[in-house]
Amino acid sequence: MSETPRSPSYLQAALPLLALMLMLASSVWLFGDDSSYGPNQIALLIAAAIATIIGLYNGYSWSNIQDGIVRGISVALVAILIILMVGALIGTWLLAGIVPTMIYYGLELLNPTVFYAASCLICAIIALAIGSSWTTAATIGVALIGVAVGLEMSVAITAGAVLSGAYFGDKMSPLSDTTNLAPAVSGTELFAHIRYMTWVGVPALIIALVLYAFIGLRGGGAEDAAGLLQMQEQLQSLFTINVFMLIPLLVLFGLAVAGQPALPSIFIGALLGGLWAILFQPERVAELAGGEGVLQALQAAWMALADGTSVESGNEDLDRLLSGGGMSSMLNTVWLVICAMTFGAVVECTGLLQKLLRGVIGMVRSTASLVTTTIFTAFGTNLLTADQYMAIVLPGRMFRAEYRERGLDARVLSRSLEGGGTITSPLIPWNTCGVYMFGVLGVSPLAYAPFAFFLLLVPLLGILYAVFDFRILRIEN
Repeated sequence: MSETPRSPSYLQAALPLLALMLMLASSVWLFGDDSSYGPNQIALLIAAAIATIIGLYNGYSWSNIQDGIVRGISVALVAILIILMVGALIGTWLLAGIVPTMIYYGLELLNPTVFYAASCLICAIIALAIGSSWTTAATIGVALIGVAVGLEMSVAITAGAVLSGAYFGDKMSPLSDTTNLAPAVSGTELFAHIRYMTWVGVPALIIALVLYAFIGLRGGGAEDAAGLLQMQEQLQSLFTINVFMLIPLLVLFGLAVAGQPALPSIFIGALLGGLWAILFQPERVAELAGGEGVLQALQAAWMALADGTSVESGNEDLDRLLSGGGMSSMLNTVWLVICAMTFGAVVECTGLLQKLLRGVIGMVRSTASLVTTTIFTAFGTNLLTADQYMAIVLPGRMFRAEYRERGLDARVLSRSLEGGGTITSPLIPWNTCGVYMFGVLGVSPLAYAPFAFFLLLVPLLGILYAVFDFRILRIEN
C-alpha cells in the first residue's frame, strides 16, 4: 500500500514559480521579441521539471504526475483547436478579400481623432452580441489593426482598445463561457452576476473611452488623406472589394449570436472564406496556386487553410498586413499553450499551487483584504497555470467557503474572480489568452498592456470598491 504524499513546504511551493519568473525575464532579456518562439516554452518545461522533482521528493509517483499533465493539457484541447481554426479562418479571409474589405471600409469610416475610442466601442458591441472576445479579436480586431496601419496609428494602442472593448462585451454577455463559469463556481446566478459586474464594467469602459478619445485628440495619425487613398487604391488593385465580401463575417456573427459552439462556427467561417476566394478573387487564387482551373482553385483554398497566403504589392506595411494566416501560423502558439498547461498541471497535481493559496487565505483579515487577495490570487493563478479557466476555478474553490463564513454574497466572489482571472489573462504573455491575442493581432502583450485600459481598470475598481465598502453585497438573513 503506497504512502500518502507529504504536503509541500512554502519554499517548495514557491520555488518553481520563482524559477519560472527568473527564466522568463532572462528569456526576454536574451531573445527580445523572439522569446515567444521557443525560449519561453523551454522555460516553462524546465519550471515544470523543477515542480516534478519536488513532487517526486514528496512522495508523488511519476504516473500520477503524468496523468495530471495529460488532464491539464486536455483542458486546453478545445482552445488549441479553436486557435488552429482561427489560423485557418485568417488565411482564407485574407485570400478571399474579406479582411481587406473590412480594412477598406474602415479607412473610409474612421479617422485618427476618433479611431481608438471607436475601435473600443465597436469591439464592445460585437463581443456583447456574440459573447466571445477571441472571435471579436480574430475578425474585427484584425481588420482594425489593418486600419491602424493605414491611418499611421499606433498598433499597440489599437490592440489595447480592441481588447478593452472585446473583454467588456465578453463580460457583459450571457453567451460567454467564462461569464457562465465564474457564477457557477461561486454559487450565484448568471444574470445576477452580470448585473453586478456592470458596477465595475461600465465605469471602466467609460473611463477607457475617455482616455482613448484624449489620445486621439492629441493626434499622431496621418494628417492628410493621401496615404489612406493610396492604401485603398492598392487594396482595390489586389482584391475585389464590395459588400458581398462581408457575408461570411455576418454568417459567423449569426452563428455566434445563435449560441452555436465557437469551434464549428469558426471552421464554417474558414470554409466560407475558401469558397469566397474561389468565387470572387480568381486572380489571387491563381497566383497562389500557380495556375488556373478548378483543381488549382481548390488547391489554393486548401493552401490558405493550412499555410495562409502572401501578398507582394510593393508596400511593405501592406504586404505584412495581408500576408499570413493558416493553421501552420498558429503552431508556435499551440506549442506555447501545451508547455504552459504542462507547467500548470504539474504545480496543481503535486499540491504546490494549493499550498500557496492556503497560505494566502491565512493572511486575510478584512473584507477589503479578502477581495484584494482574491483578485491577486486569481491573477497569480493566471501567472502560474497560464489558463483563465484555472484562474477562475481554483481560487473559486479555495475562497467560496471563506466568503460564505464572512457573510458576503457569492456575487462579490464571482466578480472578484472575473476581475483577477478572466480580465487579466490577455495581459500575460505566456497565458493562453495572451498567446492567442499575440498570434491573432501580431502585437505582444507587453506592448499593448499599458493601453488596455479596461483590463487594468476592472481589477483596480474592484479593489477600490472593497476598500470603501461600495456595492459590497452581504448575505440577507
